[in-house]
Amino acid sequence: MSTIAVADRVPVRAILALWKELFASCWRRAPWVTAAVLACLLLDAISAALIGLGLRAVINGSMSDDTTAIAAGAVGAALALSASLVIGGLGNSARTLLVEVNALTEIEPEMIDAAIGIETLEHLEHPAYVDRINVVRAEPWVVTDSLWAAVESASLTLRLALTLAVLGSVSPSLLLLLVFAVAPLWFERRGRLQIQAAEVMVAEQRRTERHLLALATQASSSKEIRVSGVGAELVERQRAAWDAWLRTRQRAQLAAAGWSAAGWAVFGVGFVGALALVISRASGSRSQAGDLVLAITVASQLRSTVSAAVRRTVRAGGSGRILAPFLWLRQYAQRTVNRGDVCLPPPHGLRQGVSIEGLGFAYPDSAAPALADVNAFLPAGSVVAVVGEYGSGKTTLVKMLAKLYRPDSGRILVDGVDLAEIDTAGWRTGMSAAFQDFGRYHTTVAESIGLGDLPNLADTGLLADAIREADGEALLNRLPQGLDTQLGREFGGVELSEGQWQKIALARAGMRARPLLLLLDEPTASLDAPSEHAIFERYMRRARTVAPVTGLITVIVSHRFSTVAGADLILVMESGRVVECGDHDALMTLGGRYAELFGIQADAYALD
Repeated sequence: MSTIAVADRVPVRAILALWKELFASCWRRAPWVTAAVLACLLLDAISAALIGLGLRAVINGSMSDDTTAIAAGAVGAALALSASLVIGGLGNSARTLLVEVNALTEIEPEMIDAAIGIETLEHLEHPAYVDRINVVRAEPWVVTDSLWAAVESASLTLRLALTLAVLGSVSPSLLLLLVFAVAPLWFERRGRLQIQAAEVMVAEQRRTERHLLALATQASSSKEIRVSGVGAELVERQRAAWDAWLRTRQRAQLAAAGWSAAGWAVFGVGFVGALALVISRASGSRSQAGDLVLAITVASQLRSTVSAAVRRTVRAGGSGRILAPFLWLRQYAQRTVNRGDVCLPPPHGLRQGVSIEGLGFAYPDSAAPALADVNAFLPAGSVVAVVGEYGSGKTTLVKMLAKLYRPDSGRILVDGVDLAEIDTAGWRTGMSAAFQDFGRYHTTVAESIGLGDLPNLADTGLLADAIREADGEALLNRLPQGLDTQLGREFGGVELSEGQWQKIALARAGMRARPLLLLLDEPTASLDAPSEHAIFERYMRRARTVAPVTGLITVIVSHRFSTVAGADLILVMESGRVVECGDHDALMTLGGRYAELFGIQADAYALD
């Protein structure tokens, strides 16, 4: 799968529908603030014309010695100017509040829900998805701001119309300024499209630059960087990625600046010509002195009005660089979630077992399949070990059992029912898992473990059992506040070693007392061999205790063959295939790949 090279095209109807939805959200969360923003924009649009009309009344009243007209005009102009200054500030503050609140309570949660709501993991490894999620995540507030930029553009358009109406009352020929006012909008749009295309084009470079920056500043990678001396190389690569990103953006911005300058040059010519026309018509006429002041004042405001209109219109249109990936992500999630799959309830217990038939799967852009025609039967109530060298497909097989990927071919049957037809959330509720790339939750120890079974988060009995099964009692006794200890230095807590984090993850996997499926994918890779053996012995005893109740199948992935020798069934994988299966004694008698690898490891440990 290739990364995105061009900007997404968003139909106008889709943007209008999104703006309608965003407005409803703002109104629902803060109706008075939303109403205040709309009122401020309307009053601000009217105030500009009132300022000019008030000044004309003052000038004409002075010429005719009409003190009433002078006073009324002065008061009107002053009030209009004050209202414009006050209303503008209030409107901006209220609008900023709405945008920030909506970004935090609507946009960001929707992105998280969409990412988590997709059952499988493919999207998180899909460059097109990752590029877009990074673009939106960098500026989530732009989504809501695009609505208010459009509303403000409409307000400024009204202000522009009122301004032109006042100018038209002086001389209809001044309405030609409207033609010149359109020029900056058209030219700005051309430049905006170039910037929008550049934003998505360089998303991968930006993602690379951020990744390298994170590597250089995170404690987890800093030790290796210092020991290996690759710091300068990382800096150089980060700078190269930044430069590539910056050059593309700068070219687009320079081109956009050129288009903008051309648009304002056209407007400037029309503006100067209009003022010259008014001055020549009013020359020597006292009765038209007020009209002259009005025309100059309003025409001067016209430039700032057009500038503001262009700026907000550009903001509304330029938000396409965020709206396009945002809508793409939303549609991707909807298509993926609403696949129309049959959703049968998961079984309450396993009677027969899990049958894997002709299973095939390949990762995007992979030269070889991760799984190829895998066939196996995992009996209910059994402990199954999956062994093999790195890259043999062990982890992929485990993830398929958890429905984290959809097979390209073949199927998995649970008591004769296709796993694809079983409700995914229900299936996962009946399973527990500890993966080799486990999560590190920077919360209290109790919560970090309890998250393994959310309904029983605060069940101290289950917590104690889970910690004991994971051989974590000694770790818990060393922590300053026990279960209430905060984890993670970033939050003022305790930082654990890799092996200690792994025990927390193991305990989390043990929170569900009676699962149907327990997946342990290299969960003790950071522990020494005796500790791993002791932990697996405990999990095997637990599996055989729970198995008669639920038919629990325990699947253990390990590189240490001696650890899993007591499993009921051992699957030996090589190049994405199951090449041997049986218990330890049968496989040793066979004298095949398992016996060879077991012998190699046994000799290595003997030498140690």
